[in-house]
Amino acid sequence: MILDLIKSLIYGIVEGVTEWLPVSSTGHMILLNSFLHFHNVSDGFFSMFEVVIQFGAILAVVALYWRRLWPWRRKDGKVVTRRSTLRLWCKIIIACIPAAVVGVLFDDKIEELFYHPVPIALALIIVGVVFILVENHLSGAAPAVTRPSQISARSALIIGMFQLAAAIFPGTSRSGATIIGALLIGIARPAAAEFTFYLAVPVMLGASLLKIVRFGLGFTGAEAAILLVGMISAFVVSVFIIRFLMSYIRRHDFKVFGWYRIVLGIFVLIAAATFMR
Repeated sequence: MILDLIKSLIYGIVEGVTEWLPVSSTGHMILLNSFLHFHNVSDGFFSMFEVVIQFGAILAVVALYWRRLWPWRRKDGKVVTRRSTLRLWCKIIIACIPAAVVGVLFDDKIEELFYHPVPIALALIIVGVVFILVENHLSGAAPAVTRPSQISARSALIIGMFQLAAAIFPGTSRSGATIIGALLIGIARPAAAEFTFYLAVPVMLGASLLKIVRFGLGFTGAEAAILLVGMISAFVVSVFIIRFLMSYIRRHDFKVFGWYRIVLGIFVLIAAATFMR
């Protein structure tokens, strides 16, 4: 049991790091699972676990950006609605609709077809190359949009279509796909990353609830403890990683993550050829 809790802690750390950096949490989970398995859990638990620990990660976004995401505040003893925040939420919802529809209708089929090491490795490598090409293409260009509040409904929908690609092809990286989409339509790196964080709240909350409903609430005590440790560690690490990424991209581009993805994709292919026969 103690060993499984330590493993859960490691999974939570990996989730907290890779969910926000555009490097694919799914690819890292596949690689980690090739040599780090739980023992005191039921069949199907891991498939649920690797999604639901994301709930801890999204709580970090809520904690860090609460004032920007909560549309009501008290002023002079009255509750005031911030319309700008409500408009932002409308854009978030617009961007989430494509992936939500596909996820609800085809989640099991997508998992059956693409949740395998080779497709994930190829997605890691291809999107890594795309990141490098996009950054080279945009080198020196001045972005038209510098704040998430300036993103239009049309731009939100375009970003949502890129997010759809990540929903269909694991290894693409939800944050990676949405950031690439945002960069291509003239959104500054910090605004693109921040809007991606916002999109994670409904997307990952919905995915977590869907997995829990399908798995059921029949957790053993060991499974509940494993899940809780994973979520808590994902939350704590996510707080630091989000802050790091926002600081990093104010001075640097995303090319380093593109190169990292290519290397990781090669390692996933190697793992598939050795550990996963």
